Amino acid sequence: MSALLLHPTLVLTLGALLALLLPQGRWRKGLLVGLPLVVLALLELALERGGGPTLRLLGHDLQPLRLDALSAAFARVFLLVLSLGNLFAWTQEDPREQVAATAYGGAAVGAVLAGDLLSLFVCWELTAVTSAVLVFAPGAQRNRAAGMRYLGFQVVSGLLVLAGALLRLHDGHGLAFDALGLDEPWGWLLLLGFGIKCAFPGLHTWLVDAYPEGSPSGTVFLSVFTSKMAVYALARGFEAEPVLVPIGVVMAAFPIFFAEIEDDMRRVLSYSLVNQVGFMVVGIGIGGPLAFAGAVSNAVAHVLFKGLLFMSMGAVLFRTGKRGASELGGLHRTMPFTTVCCLVGAASISAFPLFSAFCTKSLIMEGAAVGGWQVTWLVLLFAAAGVLHHAGIKIPFFAFFAHDSGLRPAEAPWSMRLAMGGAAALCVLFGCFPALLYGFAAVETDYQPYTTSHVVTQLQLLVCSALALALLMRLGRYPPEVAGVNLDVDAPFRWLGRGAWALLTGPVARAARLLEDLLLVGIPAAVAGAITRRGRRGAELAERWAYGGSVLAIVVLLLVLLLLDLGRA
Repeated sequence: MSALLLHPTLVLTLGALLALLLPQGRWRKGLLVGLPLVVLALLELALERGGGPTLRLLGHDLQPLRLDALSAAFARVFLLVLSLGNLFAWTQEDPREQVAATAYGGAAVGAVLAGDLLSLFVCWELTAVTSAVLVFAPGAQRNRAAGMRYLGFQVVSGLLVLAGALLRLHDGHGLAFDALGLDEPWGWLLLLGFGIKCAFPGLHTWLVDAYPEGSPSGTVFLSVFTSKMAVYALARGFEAEPVLVPIGVVMAAFPIFFAEIEDDMRRVLSYSLVNQVGFMVVGIGIGGPLAFAGAVSNAVAHVLFKGLLFMSMGAVLFRTGKRGASELGGLHRTMPFTTVCCLVGAASISAFPLFSAFCTKSLIMEGAAVGGWQVTWLVLLFAAAGVLHHAGIKIPFFAFFAHDSGLRPAEAPWSMRLAMGGAAALCVLFGCFPALLYGFAAVETDYQPYTTSHVVTQLQLLVCSALALALLMRLGRYPPEVAGVNLDVDAPFRWLGRGAWALLTGPVARAARLLEDLLLVGIPAAVAGAITRRGRRGAELAERWAYGGSVLAIVVLLLVLLLLDLGRA
């Protein structure tokens, strides 16, 4: 029971609420920065003692705190980046965001530590609510609209997970969160529930719609937890399921085209996030020691370098109030530290040697080649080249170099610089010493990324990709940076939704009002008038009818509906 009282979700949530009792200032913010590191230390001590306790609830075994290599890998990096994110958000004075961000991180940690589907569902829904607060918090109309769409996807995901868990329990398989498989319908429900938060193709629009709308610090938290929590769920429940391979291949390929034409830099990074998660989904689907280790280690590395890129764009937004490539440029003159950190993140996501993704993506690619997935390998190769275009070059080039926008903002605040510096240092450290990365990600592999063949091949890919981009720009074939709205696959559904809303608030609403006037006003008034004409006794009845006629009309209508329902039975 003492172990449960120290459950990370409980500690972080109560700690976030406790922070509200402290005065706004360094003590509150210091608590939010330090608390995840304390929980990380406690988690490491608990990991040495083995798994957590098992509870008995209504005849079923629950394990809300499972400690093994896979859960520890995700919990470690979540707690580390939660601390860095709270440091980056030091300038954030909104108490809603301060509490929501820490509770969001705590719920995500709880999800990856859950040993049963019920505990997973509880944390799954907690992440939905707390992360939605970060989308709503800025308060603009576009935040409210994006937040409602975001919350809708998150709630549907949770309902699918709950339905799958209950059907699995009904079939006699219990609630243990282990390998799930797709032999039964409940397996597909769980896969779809995980897939929504993983941003499967066609289900990804909530991510690119909502993430760019967060505050400069809020989007950093959003980019870290939800999708990687879903990657963990896939790794735990659906390792080596072949259906994940084509899904991941599509995820890795299609966002490249959207990112190339997108002007909003944070939307570019959001599409890039879907692309990177696609690599992880492929690795999980292929399975085996190489691809699976690559998927897990790449998830850990991705939390750091993608968080770093969102931090750098958050710092730009914080200082300039702008996030479009067409509005930015030339910021390296006054924001040199942020520029360097962004370049480190860009080199990491592009898998340059000596940066973290160089040691992780190659594991997935090697696993695809060894496993006989040649077409998959070719698409991933194309996707890896595309990453350099939209995230490795476009983000730092158009934000900090390119044309001179005339903006001369001050460098990012010290807290943002410190957080970005910490994330950048880890990206370089893990890239230079891959054994540290594999150990931090708790994967067992003897893979050596720094071979002559791998280094030369990767450099050839990067150089050729960069030359292709330069040639396109030189010939004027590269998509111009123009502010606008790019339609995604959800555009038809938005049109249908607006049409349905116009119908409901237009003709349908008018018909409902006419029916209401007829039942509740017209008919009672006519009857009351007829009774009144019969004399004083009629007047008394009319007065009573004025109070009870509406209720009587509703009761009669309900009785008619009940008789119709009984007739169908």
